[in-house]
Amino acid sequence: MAEGKLCNRKPINTEEELKELMADRGGRKYYEEMESLDVDQDALWSSIRKTFLSRLKTWIEICARCGMCADSCFFYLANDKDPTQVPSYKIQSTLGEIVRKKGKVDNEFMRMTMDTAWSKCTCCNRCAIYCPFGIDMGVMFSYVRGLCFSQGFVPWEMKIGSGMHRVYRAQMDVTTEDWVDTVEFEEEGIEDEYPGMKIPVDKENADILYTLNAREAKHYPEDISEAAILFNLAGENWTVPSEGWEETSLTMFAGDWEGCKMQVENVYDAMDRLKPKRMVVTECGHAYRATILEGPYWAGLKSGKTPIESIHYVEWVAEVLRSGKLKIDPSKKIKEPVTLQDSCNYIRNGGLREVTREIMSYLAEDFREMTPCKDHNFCCGGGGGLNGIGRYHKQRNAGLKVKRDQILATGAKFVIAPCHNCWDAIRDMEGIYKIGIKWSFLKPLLLDMAIIPDHFKPEEE
Repeated sequence: MAEGKLCNRKPINTEEELKELMADRGGRKYYEEMESLDVDQDALWSSIRKTFLSRLKTWIEICARCGMCADSCFFYLANDKDPTQVPSYKIQSTLGEIVRKKGKVDNEFMRMTMDTAWSKCTCCNRCAIYCPFGIDMGVMFSYVRGLCFSQGFVPWEMKIGSGMHRVYRAQMDVTTEDWVDTVEFEEEGIEDEYPGMKIPVDKENADILYTLNAREAKHYPEDISEAAILFNLAGENWTVPSEGWEETSLTMFAGDWEGCKMQVENVYDAMDRLKPKRMVVTECGHAYRATILEGPYWAGLKSGKTPIESIHYVEWVAEVLRSGKLKIDPSKKIKEPVTLQDSCNYIRNGGLREVTREIMSYLAEDFREMTPCKDHNFCCGGGGGLNGIGRYHKQRNAGLKVKRDQILATGAKFVIAPCHNCWDAIRDMEGIYKIGIKWSFLKPLLLDMAIIPDHFKPEEE
């Protein structure tokens, strides 16, 4: 079969196509069709010849198979040091073989490559720290995912996620009307408690343009309210855009590079339209990476930077706590032992290790570092889209053991996780292993501890 009706080499570009794919519960028919999907070997090799350039080519050729990357990978550690989980083995047995065979690979090989790229690597980039040659298997597997996507060998949920971004410019089916309605509803709610507080939409020339994760609009609207209250308490001149509000990029997880460009340009268009001074990204690691670190290159910006200054939420929090724009009641600091999950995408890949520790000094009386921590911390176990792929739940759940053991070793029962994927993975880890922990984003903690200025307090009757 050249291509199936659901599993094929065509990206999802219409709502009708998206709904048809979603109606295939669990991807049953999708994966059945995948078993017969032809590999367009000529197109695969042509793509490699155009895109497999100096850095990737050098990495493949200079890898000494020394195994120094082995212990850097949480999958290797969680699976009893299975040699097939060594990062160098995983990339050489997939991308290395495709290159050596000049694209002459079959269906079975491509399905194995897909399973490896999405269930054995979260693209956390930790291996690059320990490779004596600086080879980054995470970057290489991102490239592999792009090859797989172009051939139709992509997990069902990732094909849906890519389609969501192409159709709605969001990882979930949240239209512009849905988003604005949600904002207005949340504004009504906060005004009941904090008279006069607003959530400005499309305000031009604001100091801050705030962008979010679509899960907040779809499933956690209280996060929008919490962010709004904190911006107002800090006296910020801020706004959210009616379009271009979604920061995340399942297209990046899927390897849909054309979709990545479409998504990030939607955010950059909001910057151009509203002309804010800078952008603040919500508590999400991959949103930061997709829009701030990778996005400029997808959009073809030669500067390598976003159109305006762009920072992660932890940077804003540290800034307002440091300046006193947001004041914390010392008596409300967390008394119990607390630890912090380092998001791979803005800690190791974004360099924000110290501002997160600065925040902990304001919030926790007994802060305990994981071992290892900061740039060396392990992935939560659910990054790279792995949290949401049903086909690989068994592999994801096994990988969670490393984070479980890190948390237990601290003696802390409370984990602060300023990232959606980390938050989800730790939630699921507790559900599976039941180690008796709590977990939280920053926003609700800050709101519980913040000193409320008198002008935001309701008038006494």
